[in-house]
Amino acid sequence: MAYQIIQLNGLKPSQLEQLGTKPKFWFTDTTNPEELTLFKAGRPGTGENWAEKVCCELCSVIGLPHAHYDLANCDGTEGVVSPSFTKPSGGRLVHGNELLPKSSPGRDGEMNYHAREHTVRRVMLLMGANTIGLPWGHNLPSKIKSAQDVFVGYLMLDALVGNQDRHFENWGLVSISNTGVFLAPTYDHASSLGRNETDQRREVMLNTRDKGQSVEAYVKRAKSMMYPSSGVLKKLPTIEAFLKASEIAPIGAHYWLKKLEALSEEDFDTILKQVPDETISFWGREFAKAMLVENRKRLLEQFKPTEKAQ
Repeated sequence: MAYQIIQLNGLKPSQLEQLGTKPKFWFTDTTNPEELTLFKAGRPGTGENWAEKVCCELCSVIGLPHAHYDLANCDGTEGVVSPSFTKPSGGRLVHGNELLPKSSPGRDGEMNYHAREHTVRRVMLLMGANTIGLPWGHNLPSKIKSAQDVFVGYLMLDALVGNQDRHFENWGLVSISNTGVFLAPTYDHASSLGRNETDQRREVMLNTRDKGQSVEAYVKRAKSMMYPSSGVLKKLPTIEAFLKASEIAPIGAHYWLKKLEALSEEDFDTILKQVPDETISFWGREFAKAMLVENRKRLLEQFKPTEKAQ
């Protein structure tokens, strides 16, 4: 059965969302006015919407705390909808750029995402603070003891799907008055799974004998938005960002790798086949699956979690 495309017509936005580059707004359901839901438009021809939905479903089967996404169409504009993960708890999302040392804006006045402060070590040390709780409302096993143990799973997800957009407004903490501060679930994964590639390019990479133009070569080029140290402005590959984080949170890394190890190609197929045909092309599905299979293999080769995790 294909994933539902929720039809939204004649909505009156409750408030506009200023962050990000894509049109988005919050709205309330008349049956539950206390719950805010975000509509986020995908850029036409990019595959951002199906990439977001596929990543959401992967998080579900792995067990990673995540924002939920459904495909949607609002007055002819395709996008996704996502219920607020700060409501009804009354929380506030605090983005990473508010938590790390401030960086200088670039020449165009925009915040410099190539900030030296956005290093794996700095972020993971922040997550190690005993004042930061596990994601609110999510049941996690007893061996997952800290926000570090969860965040390393987010970086594993990035390596699995080739997410190249975990800048410091795409992770954060949820502050709930009179309750505490908690790691936010992972969110905003639209820059994943080769969603911006053309079908012609995908077909070539899937069928070429040129190793430099293959899927295997392609996934190795995926860069995170994190850096090895404050003195190096060269982004880490997604898998290296995960490996560096795993040195700080090895128990969490092994746990999530075991969850990944339990997935099969059939599981990837099951998720991808449920994306509606009008939303994703044949080559989009095939290429996304090939990326997942290759990245899963690369991740498991690094750790062999069956042998190492206890």
